[in-house]
Amino acid sequence: MKFSDGNWMLPAGMSILNPHHLHAVRTDARRAEILTLAVRGRGRADQINAPTITVTLTAPMEGVIGVRIEHHKGAAKRGPAFELFPDDTFRPTIIDDERALSFTSGGLTLTVSKDGDWRTEVTRGGKRLTGTGFRETGHASVAGEPPHVFERLDIEVGTLVYGLGERFSPFVKNGQSIDIWNQDGGTSTTQAYKNIPFFLTNRGWGVLVNDPGRVGFEVASEKVSKVQFAVEGEALEYFLIDGPTPKAVLERYTRLTGRPALPPAWSFGLWLTTSFTTDYDEGTVNSFVDGMLQRDIPLHVFHFDCFWMRGVHWCDFEWDPEVFPDPEGMLKRLREKGLKICLWINPYIAQASKLFDEAAEKGYLLKRPDGSVWQWDLWQAGQGIVDFTNPEAVAWYGGHLKRLVAMGVDAFKTDFGERIPTDVVWHDGADPQKMHNYYPFLYNKVVHDALIETRGESVLFARSATVGGQRFPVHWGGDCYSDYPAMAETLRGGLSLGLSGFGFWSHDIGGFENTAEADVYKRWCAFGLLSSHSRLHGSKSYRVPWLFDQEAEAVLRDFARLKCSLMPYLYAAAVEASDTGVPMLRAMLLEFPDDPGAETLDRQFMLGPSLLVAPVFDRDGEVAVYLPAGRWTQLLTGEVVEGPAWRRETHGVMSLPLYVRPGSLIAFGNNDRRPDYDYADGVTFALYELAEGASATATVPDYRTGTPALTLIVRRDGNVLTVTPDRDVPYALRLVGIPQIAAVEGSDDFEQRSGGVTLRTAGPLRITLPPA
Repeated sequence: MKFSDGNWMLPAGMSILNPHHLHAVRTDARRAEILTLAVRGRGRADQINAPTITVTLTAPMEGVIGVRIEHHKGAAKRGPAFELFPDDTFRPTIIDDERALSFTSGGLTLTVSKDGDWRTEVTRGGKRLTGTGFRETGHASVAGEPPHVFERLDIEVGTLVYGLGERFSPFVKNGQSIDIWNQDGGTSTTQAYKNIPFFLTNRGWGVLVNDPGRVGFEVASEKVSKVQFAVEGEALEYFLIDGPTPKAVLERYTRLTGRPALPPAWSFGLWLTTSFTTDYDEGTVNSFVDGMLQRDIPLHVFHFDCFWMRGVHWCDFEWDPEVFPDPEGMLKRLREKGLKICLWINPYIAQASKLFDEAAEKGYLLKRPDGSVWQWDLWQAGQGIVDFTNPEAVAWYGGHLKRLVAMGVDAFKTDFGERIPTDVVWHDGADPQKMHNYYPFLYNKVVHDALIETRGESVLFARSATVGGQRFPVHWGGDCYSDYPAMAETLRGGLSLGLSGFGFWSHDIGGFENTAEADVYKRWCAFGLLSSHSRLHGSKSYRVPWLFDQEAEAVLRDFARLKCSLMPYLYAAAVEASDTGVPMLRAMLLEFPDDPGAETLDRQFMLGPSLLVAPVFDRDGEVAVYLPAGRWTQLLTGEVVEGPAWRRETHGVMSLPLYVRPGSLIAFGNNDRRPDYDYADGVTFALYELAEGASATATVPDYRTGTPALTLIVRRDGNVLTVTPDRDVPYALRLVGIPQIAAVEGSDDFEQRSGGVTLRTAGPLRITLPPA
């Protein structure tokens, strides 16, 4: 929503109350409450018939400042509210003197001037980050419409804004108008399945608007030097989150809203599905599974999409008896082939479902104001929506999932959750406007909790989300087309979601709608298997590679095996994502915040801290890739390239720009067929371009727990490498690009080749390199 008509006027019929000046301050150890008058005068007569705006400052944790702007405090406060995890032991530093009020949390200080018109300034170490000026904070009203409260924060020159959920529009959000409102719109529009009212900037600060309802953002769009956000009602609350780097902002944001859970190692393998509306039975499924086995393509999870149930009955949680007469036996046979099983579900109960009458009678379905069940015919005829604010409905829905888990199911694809109506009454009296976006949190939590209770681990494939949804991974990118523009928009969505606190993300390899040309499919296979999670899925056609061409089989096989061999490195990045909130698939600016060349890159990414991936979005294999400073090594060829530099490369379908960051120590496993194995058994550490005086560290996690199984540190001093493991277990060290060594202490088992030296030992090493 816009609150100005150009720079000078207001929209027709709109009136706005702005804080004019600070009138009074009350403080205690945890907060500062500022009473402002919305009139210019400061005399006693000016206090009559004068509206006020109250601004309350809090500090939910170190480095975070909460700002609450209220007009009328007596407005009804109806849930839901985001589940936050503040540090109740933290206390801010508050200084209230004659000139200003200063409120400091960690390195972040918000100062409110007491001289002249209302203005605030946010600084870090004395350097201005943002702030508000006169008439940039306000309460707006139009006759006959609900009021809104808005805030405009300054954008300093060169400040770029990112995040706001899984957005498929341009990666840098400056210049965009964005409504935080979950919609099922595919990936080719400005609508989004996962709307998150949180953004961060390249200057190392971010903002979370603490409201699960519709939040309107104008990012350098209404006022081109401001980022504006507004909510309906009498109050607006937001949190300023300090870095000082973008990565540190994510760490604080996910500490406040919840860290991503660590998915089990098996989930990082290759998933294959039936696709959506295709015909399939157990014979079809076996033909896919056996076809992958015959072609030596590692396959780890099989997913049954919607029609595992009868059409028009979704969800009744019952296998279609005509198509799958022996589901338990079928699942047992698939598991004997080494597969995990995933089933499609959604939170809707069709009228034809045998569960509908029971759910309606017991009050488990969302209701209209007149008490009738809310129903429509979109998606499934006469469907109702499960009301997860009803604890009994939660237990009922979760009970059906637990029954399926007992049958042999390992994971659920939690589809839908976006089209949640607002002309309804919730069991707990929640605000329907706020529940529209919040519903996916409740939905995915029910499924996550059911899996944790029955299996002790949880994997979802979720489409919709809100703040906190990152706690229930994995999320996938929704319904995209099957072409290169769709690949690119899918990546933009994943990058934006990663900058919104989500650690794990996937997408439909080959695209969902239509059927990809063979070259698109092959390029997408490489992209998908170099994402955190990898799933082949489509709508009206199958996605097995032999339906495209024989070369597609080779592409899928090689990249699936590469991913399995990289699992010690990848699972360490997964542990980091769970521990810190820094995503596995990372926008370049997260790893290179001081490189202006990294700020706008949306066609490449870092997979973990050390691997740079640039998917190919071109039929002819042409791709442009930016390499930051240092000597980068092409993982697939061993070529070394000096950055910073833009490169234009041409790749066949068996390759893409896949570069190792200089100074990296990457752990490769000894198994290229499975994602879940003992990563420390037979591990090889590869050292790339370690500079003099630098050190590199790699930790190999236990695939069952994520706890460290082996940590190796390599330090270079001149021509000497000192290698220190934290325990005496066998390992190999490969010095990439170093064809020979001068001397070694600690191993007599080594080989020297043109591509590098490989040493094997079970303890520390001291390696002398030849003189430069």
